[in-house]
Amino acid sequence: MKSCDSIDKFLKEHPQVEKFEILLHDLNGVQRGKWLPRSKIKSLFEGKVKMPMSSCSLDCWGRDLEEIVIETGDADGICEPHEHTLCIVPWAKQKTGQVIISMRDESGLNDYQGDCRAVLKKIIEEYQALALNPVIACEMEFHLVEIDKDKFGRLVHTQKTLEGNTAIGGQVYGITEMQEAESLMSDIMQAAETQDLPIEALVTEFSPSQFEINLRHQSSAITACDQSSMLKRLIKAIALKHGSRATFMAKPFDDQVGNGMHMHLSIVNEKGENIFNNNTPLGSDFLKNAVAGCLNYMKEGMAIFAPNINSYRRFAPGCYAPLSPSWGYENRTTALRIPAGDNESIRIEHRVAGADANPYLVASVILASALEGIKKKQKPLAPMTGEDSSSEEKLPRFWEESLNHFINSEFIENYLGKELQLNYYRCKKQEKFEFDTRASALEFDAYLSV
Repeated sequence: MKSCDSIDKFLKEHPQVEKFEILLHDLNGVQRGKWLPRSKIKSLFEGKVKMPMSSCSLDCWGRDLEEIVIETGDADGICEPHEHTLCIVPWAKQKTGQVIISMRDESGLNDYQGDCRAVLKKIIEEYQALALNPVIACEMEFHLVEIDKDKFGRLVHTQKTLEGNTAIGGQVYGITEMQEAESLMSDIMQAAETQDLPIEALVTEFSPSQFEINLRHQSSAITACDQSSMLKRLIKAIALKHGSRATFMAKPFDDQVGNGMHMHLSIVNEKGENIFNNNTPLGSDFLKNAVAGCLNYMKEGMAIFAPNINSYRRFAPGCYAPLSPSWGYENRTTALRIPAGDNESIRIEHRVAGADANPYLVASVILASALEGIKKKQKPLAPMTGEDSSSEEKLPRFWEESLNHFINSEFIENYLGKELQLNYYRCKKQEKFEFDTRASALEFDAYLSV
């Protein structure tokens, strides 16, 4: 049972709050949950609020997985609040608070291992058993699009030329373009400050109406993922208030680059020292072990990094997405980049995941891969100095291939657990069935008259 001191303090500091949104993350990273009135929020901290454990495994349309419902009887679990996530919802019409929850089993004594947040927690505990702590930071890209689609049902960029046409490029790092979106971006930054989400930078990206937002690194990997998820929610909500829509789809436009989610990883020991640092720009053996682990299990984690049918459209030449399990120093064409800079802050930048991926599961796979590499003292191939397209080994390019690697992986089962592995596979197969059995507009255009 959680202490009620934090919620008592929050209620005292925010007497106008009328309701709370309790937010549970499913396998897609979508926030599910309930609204609780002010009078009932303490019951959450007393362990009296329940939700079906199957809520953790809903597909992208919010549908149950029938196999799980049949196997479990759709049993309820106990909702566990995380007090450090208590905050105001600055875009809500009514005075509203929010808090992230995770799922415990029916007894309330154990974490439910089908919950993505619980799986990440378990992997972090494996680091702690070795007196190590992973430090991560997230960068996410997104597009701003018009609320209404065009007459062909396609998304429309918000960034236009003087003639009113779609801009050719996004003016990467363009200050003028940031100023044109100043009102929206200022509101995003102000709302992030209200919710204690530590934004490091906000820049324009390569594609028209595309932006990248960076979060400060966190010594708690779970907190870093909480912040990433909440920031995505915040950006979508603020964009709607400004008459546009923010999308984190991996590839919303056929002829433009996609949206990635880059995750930076370093590991500190019990003295707070970065174990990747050996006082040279090349980094320690621990760095190379972690790199090797991330490369060796990249294919098995691809179903997490690229979680849906649209995700694989991002992995094409010229789209700034890695095509092979490769690494290099200060090389943005590789899957793993070791950024240049201060030796003490040397780190791995994992560049594979799309912005559509679940940050808790992305972090789980990356941390597990790095840890396995360190435990087994794995060695990577030589770092790449040119473009990674020359590599013979390629990452999976299709959804089915990634799912097969995932479900047959002993590594995934050992670290993420059999329950999450099976639930995720079932969820994605259910989603894939819908796309496999429905004809697209392109098919009609190609074959209707043939």
